[in-house]
Amino acid sequence: MSERKEGQLLDVPLQPHKAPRWLAPLIDRIQRGTYREAVRPLLHGRTAPEDAADEAAVLILFTGNAASATIPDDAHVLITHRTPRMRSHSGQMAFPGGHIDAGDRGPVDAALREAWEETGLERSRVTPLATLRTVTTGGSGLRVRPVIAYAEQPGETYVASPFETDDVFFIAVRDLVDPANRLQVGLANFAGPAFRAGCYVVWGFTAILLSILLEQAAWARDWDRTLRDLDEVLANSANGEPRYTR
Repeated sequence: MSERKEGQLLDVPLQPHKAPRWLAPLIDRIQRGTYREAVRPLLHGRTAPEDAADEAAVLILFTGNAASATIPDDAHVLITHRTPRMRSHSGQMAFPGGHIDAGDRGPVDAALREAWEETGLERSRVTPLATLRTVTTGGSGLRVRPVIAYAEQPGETYVASPFETDDVFFIAVRDLVDPANRLQVGLANFAGPAFRAGCYVVWGFTAILLSILLEQAAWARDWDRTLRDLDEVLANSANGEPRYTR
């Protein structure tokens, strides 16, 4: 039964107590807000005011053995590749997500809906655990609420919306923390973390959120922060993004 407040449906409830043991320390830190100081420098001040309304939401979905006390070998994160023909953020790697529609109960509901529309992820398999503070994207300045969730058995995911995405897959957490797959990229006034994910490169908003979570979970390992040119890095990837300097 849906909860109501003053005649309005409340958002899908968070259930942090259902986090597997290996995710529980991260969720605890998120709930206590201890991650916020780490967010500011990475986002270059792009944190939204506390009273700002959320405009969009993304789903950061973890999978992995629920019985493990430490990060399991099968821990993964769901990611998508935006089609290069999109008008905005074309060719970029992204978490499932998008605008919060009028019919959504809130950012959690919107994140679950968008994930289903983009990847076929069934919301009945997903347990929402926590949300990060609303942050703004670098290009559009959109206020986005990241939703952290868990699914021990996420089922089949696929390209459910070919107009928006042309690839959907899970990245192993062990690959994300591997120093060989981490790099620092920069362009003009931007500099930030990036990850190699097979033939792709994850950078920008998505990479910043991943970096924050890995650090806060104490999973991160030392990696080479030598600054690399973003255009050159992307030219050697399958992202299909346009050059950002001309």
